[in-house]
Amino acid sequence: MKKPKTIKGLMKHLRDNGVNINGSKQKIQLTNQGYYHSYKGYRFFKNSSRRLPITDYEQINLTFIYDSKLKSILYDKLMFIETALKNICLNIIATELDSDRLDVLYEKGVYSYRNSPSLWNTNKKREAQKKLLKVQGKIHSEISKNYDKNPKIKHFYDSQDHDYIPLWAIFEILTMGEFGHLLEILTFNIKDKISAKLCINSAYNTNRELVQNYVMLLKCLRNSVAHNDIVYDNRFKNYDEPNGAHTFLKNEIGLPYVNFKDIIDFIALIVFFLKKLSVSKTEIKAFVKMFEEATEEYCRNMDLSITSITINNNWRMRIQIIKKYI
Repeated sequence: MKKPKTIKGLMKHLRDNGVNINGSKQKIQLTNQGYYHSYKGYRFFKNSSRRLPITDYEQINLTFIYDSKLKSILYDKLMFIETALKNICLNIIATELDSDRLDVLYEKGVYSYRNSPSLWNTNKKREAQKKLLKVQGKIHSEISKNYDKNPKIKHFYDSQDHDYIPLWAIFEILTMGEFGHLLEILTFNIKDKISAKLCINSAYNTNRELVQNYVMLLKCLRNSVAHNDIVYDNRFKNYDEPNGAHTFLKNEIGLPYVNFKDIIDFIALIVFFLKKLSVSKTEIKAFVKMFEEATEEYCRNMDLSITSITINNNWRMRIQIIKKYI
């Protein structure tokens, strides 16, 4: 059997492949960062076919540090947005249905074959039913998984005083992706109330898809941050949003374009939600400044041959537009 390489062996392997790495300092960096997490992950941009011109391990180290700083900057804002959006939607749903029961939500708050607009054809009604069944399966799977480990869920099953789990407890255990799929099947009336609460112009939201699309985009980023995956180059994005999601954010903030192909567009989306959720201008500006400073430091210390690939050359201009929007 082939023996696994030691750290010294991995360093020699890197040198044999044209990457300079020497000394105890870089040995410690490689040990702490991990050969497969650092070098194997950061040697390319977005996908393995776009290899970066890496010649020294310090280039990997600088990118690793930059990416780690971004995750630190992003984490609490993503958690805040997720929690706030869930609570806003929960309050609107409970108010509109005058109930906090899941069965009432299924009956009156989401579209199904029987509960759908009269103009929908049979295929569209069936598609709505499939989506509902999928969401129901996900929700009940989460309830089952959380029965033993989540005291909130266990309490409502074990207590003689309750005969159902209220929606607020269910929203607590929904992943961001499951939350996004639930938003997708809500009735137009409830979706319109949510959009109005977030001050989303209905002219850009005729299909009532913007909120769910943005939640699914943020879900991609949130999961990568939470699992310590690479985020700076947007390789985490695995959701195909419609062009309307680009157009609305571009016009709302005043950006020359939005396509969610680089991290700046996600900074813009986070700023949009922070502003709509009434976070103070001081706090939002501080968030953008941290991103700006981390990126400036990376550009200052990293070789131009690398940053010309990894950092969009108009990022400063776009950040200034975002700051003006705040």
